[in-house]
Amino acid sequence: MESAAILSLAITGASGAGVARVLLAMLERDPRVAHVDLVASPHGLRVAREELDLPEGTLDQLAHRLLGRAPGKTEVHDDRDIGANIASGSYPSRGMIVAPCSMGTCAGIAHGLADSLIKRAADVCLKERRPLVLAVRETPLNRIHLRNLLEASEAGATIFPLMPAFYDGALTAEAMTAQFAARLLEHVGLPQPSVFQWQGRRPRQA
Repeated sequence: MESAAILSLAITGASGAGVARVLLAMLERDPRVAHVDLVASPHGLRVAREELDLPEGTLDQLAHRLLGRAPGKTEVHDDRDIGANIASGSYPSRGMIVAPCSMGTCAGIAHGLADSLIKRAADVCLKERRPLVLAVRETPLNRIHLRNLLEASEAGATIFPLMPAFYDGALTAEAMTAQFAARLLEHVGLPQPSVFQWQGRRPRQA
């Protein structure tokens, strides 16, 4: 039997912190996940506080504040701690999701600038051929962004822009966010039963 997964979740300074909150909740309750390594950049923390109306608090309280309760399997890391477990290829991580992923973080990953824990952990995923999913968030995109996205993709990352689906009939931002988060988890080997699957033309409403 395959062992339960160890996964990394990173939050950087782009809009979309609500996706990270939903992802963490899904990972916490998924019995296939044994451990989650959560790391946020300083800019990611600021955006998360502003978008999610989180109270000021120390870094080690981040998982608790995102979940609204004490985490059961999540360990929080400081982005400056380049010696953390996820910075090593010998650590048995199954993959990493960066959501939201800023264009600055994408640029650093694309060019191997492993000067923070998030970028180093992403670099480890690439060199060890592990899934790395970048939920990038920016619009419009300039040529620098596009080149960096291509570089990251060619290095082995999955570029998964943070944009909602509309074909599933979701009527609220919360439903769109949940669908998007579930799709992200599919790309690290954790398909979710809640995800909408297109079966053909939607029936017309009477």
